[in-house]
Amino acid sequence: MNTPSPAHAEPPRPGEQPPPGGADPRPVTVIGLGLMGSALASAFLRAGHPTTVWNRSPQKADPLVASGAVRAASVADAVAAAPLVVVCVTRHDAVVDVLDAGRTALPGRVLVNLTSGSSREARALADRVAALGAHCLDGAILTTPDAIGAPDATVLYGGPDAVFRAHAPTLAALGGGVTFLGADPGIPSLYEVALLDIMWTSLTGVLHAMALVGTEGIAATEFAPFAAMLYSGVGSFVPRYARQIADGAYPADDSTLHTHLAGIRHLTEESGDRAVEARLPLYIQGLMERAVARGQGGDSFARLVEQFAPPAQGAASAATSAPRSASA
Repeated sequence: MNTPSPAHAEPPRPGEQPPPGGADPRPVTVIGLGLMGSALASAFLRAGHPTTVWNRSPQKADPLVASGAVRAASVADAVAAAPLVVVCVTRHDAVVDVLDAGRTALPGRVLVNLTSGSSREARALADRVAALGAHCLDGAILTTPDAIGAPDATVLYGGPDAVFRAHAPTLAALGGGVTFLGADPGIPSLYEVALLDIMWTSLTGVLHAMALVGTEGIAATEFAPFAAMLYSGVGSFVPRYARQIADGAYPADDSTLHTHLAGIRHLTEESGDRAVEARLPLYIQGLMERAVARGQGGDSFARLVEQFAPPAQGAASAATSAPRSASA
């Protein structure tokens, strides 16, 4: 494994871009050839990296082999074929199965786990890999398979600084947004589930809104441009509220919780009148009512973060994560 020691490699700072790829593409192995795994292998091939592939169902490798990949006969052969082994399978326990099957070939190599999971699972995996004599980078893919390799495709990584530095040129084949979040292998998984939290909760709001206007026969396609217009403005609140949470101060420079509470009561009333499921807005209304009852009605909407985490924990978390939040 051509991994420099920390003494010879300046570690990357959290959130920074990797250096550009070199002229001598290194070999890489990809294990797991679902939609995402196949996209990863294809990106390595396009970038000129000798690529070995393995999948439990061997026929899934056929298109990649036709494009120049080498099909490994076993997991152990796949691991032995390259210093960098990328695993992208359906479940985290399947990664453990891969480790068990390839453990004899793993010492001295780098395992890059791009399988979704929790931060606890990522940290446990890194410990397990280290016990087998290898290094582990854990990552989170923030794009769809069709966008892998594109300049704006973002993949987050955590793990040993020098290991990331050594293999960043190879990993850059997956997209321009290769972002290092620091030495803790659990942080990329935490980012992933937190970002999915934003996606699911915000899109649920969109669906609720479309159901609401649909009671008047308004087509979702007719309402969609207005929803998209709102989305373009909502993003501007994110850095402002993040700063307030980090500071532990919530000036209502846009609107007070009193005003928000009056507005959401209109929403829950409208939903009830139209027999539209209202548990989501009622939940948010309850958060506001508790904050107002605590004497926080004059604060901004960001004060509601304390409904999810105690003030000290929320502020400390935001302050600690601020340097990590720089995105490629």
